[in-house]
Amino acid sequence: MKKLLLAGLFFTPFISKAQITWSPAVDVAANSFNNEHPRVVTDASGNALVLWGNSSSEQANFSRWNGSAFTSPVALSGAMTVASQSWMGPDLASKGDTVYVVFKQNPEGDMNSHIYLIRSYNGGMNFSMPVQVDNIADSLSRFPAVTIDDNGHPIVAFMKFDPSFGDARWVVTRSNDYGSTFNVDKKASGWTGGTVCDCCPGAITAKGNEVAMMYRANLSNIRDTWVGRSTDAGATFTNGWNAEGNNWMLMSCPSSGPDGVIIGDTLYTVFMNGASGTALVYWSKSALSDMSAQPTEPISGTIANLNSQNYPRMANYGNALAVVWKQAVNGSDQLVIRFTNDINAGLPDYTMVDMDNITNADVAISDGAVHVVWEDNASGTVKYRKGTFQSTAGLTDGNLSLPIVYPNPSNSVWMVSNVTPNTELILYDVRGISYPNNFDQSNGIFEIDNSTLNSGVYFLDVKSEGKTSTLQLLKY
Repeated sequence: MKKLLLAGLFFTPFISKAQITWSPAVDVAANSFNNEHPRVVTDASGNALVLWGNSSSEQANFSRWNGSAFTSPVALSGAMTVASQSWMGPDLASKGDTVYVVFKQNPEGDMNSHIYLIRSYNGGMNFSMPVQVDNIADSLSRFPAVTIDDNGHPIVAFMKFDPSFGDARWVVTRSNDYGSTFNVDKKASGWTGGTVCDCCPGAITAKGNEVAMMYRANLSNIRDTWVGRSTDAGATFTNGWNAEGNNWMLMSCPSSGPDGVIIGDTLYTVFMNGASGTALVYWSKSALSDMSAQPTEPISGTIANLNSQNYPRMANYGNALAVVWKQAVNGSDQLVIRFTNDINAGLPDYTMVDMDNITNADVAISDGAVHVVWEDNASGTVKYRKGTFQSTAGLTDGNLSLPIVYPNPSNSVWMVSNVTPNTELILYDVRGISYPNNFDQSNGIFEIDNSTLNSGVYFLDVKSEGKTSTLQLLKY
């Protein structure tokens, strides 16, 4: 499959070897669709998928890049209303062409308003009906966040309260059937001994059996960022740690949460903290093996006439990593990015993506491309900008060396990418009965026709260079 690379009109150098070439910014949709809390991921071909909220219509809007333009927005929530503001709203995650969207139904404080998930197995061209995630009739919920495990199952985090909006805590529920049903939620916060910051969104990320739930705590008004850790793919959370240690004492709500990614044994986290007297974005590194956090650093260093920084977001593709955030300098808003095509070589200085009238932003990385979206207050639209960079061997990571199967589940064909030309595939069912190895391959992508298979669970052994990876597939 070929990936679309937009031609850049100018070149922006970085201090390190990493270089990025930007295309012009475009509107994802007309301003009549609003522009709150935009989020971006990519499909199997590296095309941008964009989600955002509209507090006027109380909808979650979705649009995808179809190779030449963004499609007309689709209101994913149907007749249900969606909680959304600039600082919080619906979330999405993707793996290949499998896409999961989560949203909180409005009004948030109603016991009958729940968190829902909707699914697409074809890169956002079609979505399922909503599935209720938070089966908690005696509690309230808000701030859903979603990630995907290595087998394509969604893992959803949300904040949970008692009926009077007390006892705020973060919980996580996972699905073992691609979002059809969800397990009983498990508490992921509480490692401070106190509650959580009940007005701050959180984030969740997964790699292998490691799942990190990142949230802002509220320990007697100390509002540092903490992490709850699971080593069984989100089934349980048994420990956690302070990811920053700035000891930010604040008597009011900052309405801003962390984000992060796992690369190797390291959890990279970004967050806003005002302990210095100015709202600054920091980043930290924690070793998952012993849950030890290195001292935090301001993401940008010293900036003359800096008023504030906020709303950081982070993404990676293997060892390539990007961080975006909003900052105000001399009263003018800026959207900036720090990017490297190999985090082992360090993170270069930031460069500008856009200037003025920015509220928040998000970032995604695909093979050789960076995708940035932001809430632009001048136009009233979600803006999108794509940059291309040179892929390097540094992109190889334990997560990317595994083959990727999409869409999964499927009822027609499975595509297998990230494999070498001499790869051997063996498909078999739960009884161990194998199926003929007559898979078609083109452009490094295997196609497995499953249209004649019965519905159910299958397994795929991928043998390459003396190694075997086993993947679980679902035919529906």
